[in-house]
Amino acid sequence: MATKPNAKLTALIKGLNEDLAGEWQAIIMYRLYASMVQGPYRQELRNFFASEIPEELLHAEMLADKIAALGGTPAWQPAPVKVVSDPKQMLQEALKAERETLQRYVVRRKQAEEAEQYGLAVDFDELISDESNHRDELEQMLARWP
Repeated sequence: MATKPNAKLTALIKGLNEDLAGEWQAIIMYRLYASMVQGPYRQELRNFFASEIPEELLHAEMLADKIAALGGTPAWQPAPVKVVSDPKQMLQEALKAERETLQRYVVRRKQAEEAEQYGLAVDFDELISDESNHRDELEQMLARWP
């Protein structure tokens, strides 16, 4: 007989679904930007955006599996994707999304510990590291952009 999740677990599941919607957003955004990017840096940016998708997909898989394991239903709708056509704006939007994701993951790690989901808290250490690396890469790409 399944027991009803406590308030901390319920809040964690809700947050994980917010995170999952963000990962779906990232997958769609990176695929869209890889297809739409134009200009002198097209090939490099296309490859960069496309190369981010597999990692974001792994993040989404982990989150969806954990939500289901905790008794929730994984989110299927992405957070809204901002459609832009300028390559610099694409990088800026990607950076904004990575920063927001990183902030959410730091909060979620704490929530996982408070809900006594210690393995999940450790999983968030890896996600935080991944998102920090994405943020840093995007910041470097934009550092001297004309």
